Amino acid sequence: MRYLNMATVAGSVLFAAMVAGCGSSPAINKEPSTSAISAAEEAGASKIPSASLYLQLAKEELDNAQRIAGHGDKEEAQSLLLRAQADGELAVVLSRGDAEKTEATQAIERVRKLRQDNQLPAERN
Repeated sequence: MRYLNMATVAGSVLFAAMVAGCGSSPAINKEPSTSAISAAEEAGASKIPSASLYLQLAKEELDNAQRIAGHGDKEEAQSLLLRAQADGELAVVLSRGDAEKTEATQAIERVRKLRQDNQLPAERN
């Protein structure tokens, strides 16, 4: 009788472990998306209109992915995370491009000022 009770308990524990294992699915990987969003924020994307749009999209897609994953649709959530990552990376590129353009414009202005200060002829177009 005691052997039967131990077997029943052991069987119940194994069954519970199997059910718990089958019912859980792997968590979604948010790290690439959050890294891209963080990089865009550090690059100053929120201050550049074109980059700001993609940064906002990335944040919204990340939020939607988390919500959808909570409802059990991991495949759709993973798709949104990929989109969030791509939009975050695009925001970084746009931010850096704008920064380089600004730097080039400032350099041209410095050259013009130096020419004016030194009374050199203006550049030819």
